[in-house]
Amino acid sequence: MLHRTAITDYLIVNPIEPQAEYLERASRLIREGGLVAFPTETVYGLGANALDPEAVQQIYLAKGRPLDNPLIVHIADWDSLESLTTEISEVARLLGERFWPGPLTLVLPRHPQVPLEVTAGLETVAVRWPKHPVAEALIRAAGVPIAAPSANRSGRPSPTEASHVMEDLVGRIELILDGGPVGLGVESTVLDLTGTVPTILRPGGITQEQLQAVLPEVRLGSASAAETASASAPESTAAPSPGMKYGHYAPEKPLILVEGELEVIRRQILETMAQLRANGAKVGILASLESYPIYKEASPPPDYLQVMGSRHDLADLALYLFKTLRECDLVDVDIFLVEGFPEHGLGLAIMDRLRRACRGQIIKPPV
Repeated sequence: MLHRTAITDYLIVNPIEPQAEYLERASRLIREGGLVAFPTETVYGLGANALDPEAVQQIYLAKGRPLDNPLIVHIADWDSLESLTTEISEVARLLGERFWPGPLTLVLPRHPQVPLEVTAGLETVAVRWPKHPVAEALIRAAGVPIAAPSANRSGRPSPTEASHVMEDLVGRIELILDGGPVGLGVESTVLDLTGTVPTILRPGGITQEQLQAVLPEVRLGSASAAETASASAPESTAAPSPGMKYGHYAPEKPLILVEGELEVIRRQILETMAQLRANGAKVGILASLESYPIYKEASPPPDYLQVMGSRHDLADLALYLFKTLRECDLVDVDIFLVEGFPEHGLGLAIMDRLRRACRGQIIKPPV
């Protein structure tokens, strides 16, 4: 199937009380097999009728997304969940009642009516109920579950503003609903409930600590982001969750992530900057607020210095993470050095995204 070119319409929608006429236009497009980008509380999603195989295929074509990378299906009521899975376990209901609407995706057994195009051929389906007035209203108006990955070209940083969707997908989708900036900035947590132990496949907006407070046996999947971002898995093998198998979130400019204790990170970044400059490279640094004075006072200072956020406010850092990564491509430097952050709370999701964005270029200096 070929990707169909499209004239992309753009509507500025009220993020609290979306205009009825805009919702009708968008929901009609969904029912007719079109593609609509819309805001959620995490990032902007690219939506199609999840029960229409041809519409789902258009998502893959518009994004340039590998066909073995499954999609998340978005719902806005419990009845829809019953139509997507063959079993709603007590655990699934417990988690849904606690965290839905919200940034939690549950991997469940696939109902036969869910097209295999949605699940990349797997007998599991990923489902979530987004917590955003526009997203919920669109799903209800469409009257069908909506399959929606992030509304960006595959591999690019996820979009947290409608302008990011325009950069990547104008001319490739029918409509963008601009509901303003999102409120969270990283995607949903993906939790697999089809195995013997509930397992986090992708850290995200619901933290491991929050999940374990409700379900103590929840564990983090063993594969690291750097491992799953590599091409080590066979190309014919579908990933069990969106965003696991391929490098994601990466600007075109190369990034090197430096992990470890903060003082060690700072020392290593300054040493690596000197080495890169000795080879003629222009170097940028993406730093925490706490480290900004250290790098600014370096002699000579970096060619570009950007504060990502405070190590004591990871929610704020997460909100602007993808925007910061996108802006890397606008800067006249050759390579970026990036500070690592503590892996607790949202830090787990932040580090997952940074490791993927660096495409395996990670330095872990000895203490």
